[in-house]
Amino acid sequence: MTRAQLLEFLRAHRYAVQASVSPAGRPQAAVVGIIVSDRFEIFFDTLAETRKARNLRHNAGIAFVFGGTGPDAERTAQVEGVTDEPGGAELERLKDQYLARFPDGVERQQWPGLIYLRARPTWIRYSDFRSVPPTIVEFSAEELEGP
Repeated sequence: MTRAQLLEFLRAHRYAVQASVSPAGRPQAAVVGIIVSDRFEIFFDTLAETRKARNLRHNAGIAFVFGGTGPDAERTAQVEGVTDEPGGAELERLKDQYLARFPDGVERQQWPGLIYLRARPTWIRYSDFRSVPPTIVEFSAEELEGP
């Protein structure tokens, strides 16, 4: 599994399961519509009053799971990272990609309290259970930075 193949696998998914932790230490998970940039940034929108937004503003740590829930789901990626709310040119760069994938997001921009979150991965584990033994490859933040 190369960096380029990992990026292709992640981008094949429109949705991922996102997980965070509340200030009280309780887990929270949700399915979110995502894009993955060339830098492996995972970007999505949500409302500011959602549990995920409140949790991530308190503790920026985030996790995602890609794949693994449907037919032929023998491939998955687990992602750990840190979130922020980008602004300026960074926000516009990511929003352009997001709105190209989710055109309905243009209308959502009018919703009161809509925010955009970016996760920067610190670790990714790709697993392919279609072979014996399975292929399992881990990528560090440095390896994800690219050539």
